[in-house]
Amino acid sequence: MALVPYVENPLPALSKLNNSSAHFRFANHDLSLAQDWKNLGVAAVVWDAAVVMCMYLELGKVELKGKEVIELGAGTGLVGIVAALMGAKVTITDREPALDFLSANVKANLPPESQESVFVSELSWGEGLERYPAGGFDLVLGADIIYLEDTFVPLLHTLEHLCSDTAVVFLACKIRYKRDTNFLSMLKQQFAVEEVYFDRQRDIHVYKAWKLTTRRDL
Repeated sequence: MALVPYVENPLPALSKLNNSSAHFRFANHDLSLAQDWKNLGVAAVVWDAAVVMCMYLELGKVELKGKEVIELGAGTGLVGIVAALMGAKVTITDREPALDFLSANVKANLPPESQESVFVSELSWGEGLERYPAGGFDLVLGADIIYLEDTFVPLLHTLEHLCSDTAVVFLACKIRYKRDTNFLSMLKQQFAVEEVYFDRQRDIHVYKAWKLTTRRDL
């Protein structure tokens, strides 16, 4: 959510964040995502949660073809790009300062026929939600978007607005602090929540959520 410039981090585990690009193969496509940690900070690097979310989508347990999907806090756009390659109609969102960078990654990694089903748009959580159809999406995706406590209430408001009674939310995250579990507790006041995947190597959880007003087996 936040766009915070960072100085180069000397820790070896974080050195990959300073690379100008990150490379993956998902949905039978070789993807090369530009990164810009120095100028755009957390919004412009590929975090492990995004990689694990794409791995989960590739398992085939989530029907994407023809679905209306929105990605929140997309950053480099990896998750939304993979969803589009798997046949979804995707709205990929982030805050305004990240949009040019995000759009360039989308254009560079999607073939022309897939670009027609992708829309890059500004979305600051809790603001200007009237620009997005209430309950207009089948799936809401978010990778590593649970980390700033000040954003929890507007994020929940955004999820409530975007989700229809039959929509499903998938959140990939690392549980770093007590506030992260606090968010899940807040989410459970409005949504049913279950853990559907755990990548032990990367310590990333994937949670599925849907509005409590409905009962779903997906």
